[in-house]
Amino acid sequence: MTTARAVAVDVLHQSRSRQGFAAELTENLVSSANLSPVDRRFVTQLVFGVIRRRGTLDALLKPYLKLPSHAIEPRVWDVLHLGAFQIAFLTHVPPHAAVHETVSLADHVGSPKARGFINGVLRRVTELVTDHFVNREGPDALPFDSERLPGPDGPRLVGRYRKLNQPVLPTPAADLPEYLSAGFSWPRWLANHWLDRHGPEECFRLGFWFNAPPPLWIRTNKLNVDRETYRLRLAASLIECEPGGHAQSLKLVHAPAIRDLPGYEEGDFAVQDHSSMLPAAALAPQPGMRVLDLCAAPGGKTTHLAELMDNRGTIVACDIDAKRLETVTSLCHRLKIKGVETVVLEEHGEPPPGPFHAAIVDVPCSNTGVLGRRPEVRWRLKPTEFEHLIRLQTRLLFQAIERVKPGGAIVYSTCSIEPDENEGVVKAARQAFRDLKLEAEHTSIPGLPSDGGYWARLRKPSGVS
Repeated sequence: MTTARAVAVDVLHQSRSRQGFAAELTENLVSSANLSPVDRRFVTQLVFGVIRRRGTLDALLKPYLKLPSHAIEPRVWDVLHLGAFQIAFLTHVPPHAAVHETVSLADHVGSPKARGFINGVLRRVTELVTDHFVNREGPDALPFDSERLPGPDGPRLVGRYRKLNQPVLPTPAADLPEYLSAGFSWPRWLANHWLDRHGPEECFRLGFWFNAPPPLWIRTNKLNVDRETYRLRLAASLIECEPGGHAQSLKLVHAPAIRDLPGYEEGDFAVQDHSSMLPAAALAPQPGMRVLDLCAAPGGKTTHLAELMDNRGTIVACDIDAKRLETVTSLCHRLKIKGVETVVLEEHGEPPPGPFHAAIVDVPCSNTGVLGRRPEVRWRLKPTEFEHLIRLQTRLLFQAIERVKPGGAIVYSTCSIEPDENEGVVKAARQAFRDLKLEAEHTSIPGLPSDGGYWARLRKPSGVS
């Protein structure tokens, strides 16, 4: 019988080997393993937690490793990370059970001779981690979680740290970037970058936010049901939710599996983070329009545009990934969306010529606003990639502008919180297209209340092509 931990360690192996992203890999392996709903949730918790916390787990493990890191088999590293994560961050898993069940994975990963090594290292980690918590950082204080508490000047974030029996983390006062890197599991370059940009207090807030499981948001399908009616349906099923700032948004507090939510088959909702609902709303397309969605997959914004257009009009949904475009078609089918034409583009090819009444360009980006939801990003992103990304983003925005009719609107959006990818690209477009007007822009701050991101609405002057 396949266990949740065995599935989790297989996903970690595939993720480390860059065979895909954690979300899709987890879904694929969990489905084939025929796990119970409880075990499915446990796999997700393990996989996402280990990937998010990998840097911190390394800091906890390395004092007890007599071998250099490169001498340890990669799959044994996966097992060690899995065990250390349970010991340090899952209070509902008894330490002895975490050690015993994790050691048994040595056979599963093809390293039965490593059982004793894994057992010895993990037992030392159980001796390191205490059951006591404090509210201040330190070399012997492991960032654990946080909560918002009322204060005289408004809500304030209070971090909770798990006490360690000895200091294994850097001393914050001596080297704050290194503490942020080890304690919150960021690459050192990102810790330096954000400390310079945001300062210590915001870095600690971001650290806690990006290491916590992100909330699940859904967008009610206004073609089928209004938000309040659907909220009451959830309440009748004893599913707690909270309305968000966007008129179609609901945040689910403790959600079952997505496919088990009421109205899934009928297309009453789509899964979409609150910040991702804002760009389509900012474009405000009207029924009968012809709209270009230049980077459409996986289809959240495409289908949202169609809902806002009352399913009347045409949306040309483009992407360079044919397989991901299939998800757009599938989502349209479930939500009963009409009028979407998918177009596979060559990597450096030209989009359809248009003209279009409006366009939305949700460009490939660094994903720095969604590090919690896409945990691999913090390890895969390199500082040298920004130059390439910004050139690509600028080219895509220019292509969209050129294909929109005079008087038409273009919404540019990212899930980045880096100004060079956001305001910087918009500034470049306005310098190139002198009559282009910036009508509105908005930056979503991670954790307030959802993912981070940016959008800007630009408008071409009437009478100018």
